Amino acid sequence: MAKDLFSNQASLYAQYRPSYPGELYEFILQQVRHPQQAWDCATGNGQAAVELARYFEKVMATDISEKQLQQAIPNEKITYSISTAEQTPFPDNSFDCITVAQAYHWFQFDAFEKEVRRVAKPGAVVAIWGYSLVVCENEALNTIIQSFYRDTVGAYWDKERRFIDDHYTTVPFPYEALPSKEFQITVQWNRQQLTGYFNTWSSVQHFIKANDYNPVDELATVIEKVWPGENVKGFYFPLFLKLGRVNKLIS
Repeated sequence: MAKDLFSNQASLYAQYRPSYPGELYEFILQQVRHPQQAWDCATGNGQAAVELARYFEKVMATDISEKQLQQAIPNEKITYSISTAEQTPFPDNSFDCITVAQAYHWFQFDAFEKEVRRVAKPGAVVAIWGYSLVVCENEALNTIIQSFYRDTVGAYWDKERRFIDDHYTTVPFPYEALPSKEFQITVQWNRQQLTGYFNTWSSVQHFIKANDYNPVDELATVIEKVWPGENVKGFYFPLFLKLGRVNKLIS
């Protein structure tokens, strides 16, 4: 079963996690033969599911975190439900597209593949994507962010974080490979939005539990010294995508 590392900060996650670019969905949809029904697995607060609902007749969105789903945006095309990635209640051959946004690295890969091959229609598209460490246009801020990521909370990341650092180049992806490309998530943030995003990190929550204080409070003080005022700055997240097709015969 995938880990639930985000229930405690579900409201922060909904508020501060960045949105994925429209170009990502358009690129994925180019490979989908029949946009009837999609499964957004590990949907969190439904961020990707809402976008998928623009293209598909119906979207099933699942997550193991009830608190995350409580933050989800209602949509008449979306059915939200609690479910693991590896075992779902869906009928065989249900989905034309299966998506996993910033969560695949937490899954039991073999068990998820088995479930995908059961619930996917023949020829369905599987799209998994993630984004790595935020980058700022200001080099002084980049140095601070990288130090916080590596030195302050580095020991508190779960081991699966390495798959994000590797841009998913080292995860199993046993589907027929489809053409892919890299994207960027771009945001304009003030200091409060940046530090709010850091508070969504699972490593920060682990640090707080171990040390009884929030390291982001100290980080915010350091950031303010190089970024005074209430102005916004440009940031981007490198976004990586793996795209595949499920080839199978219906018995």
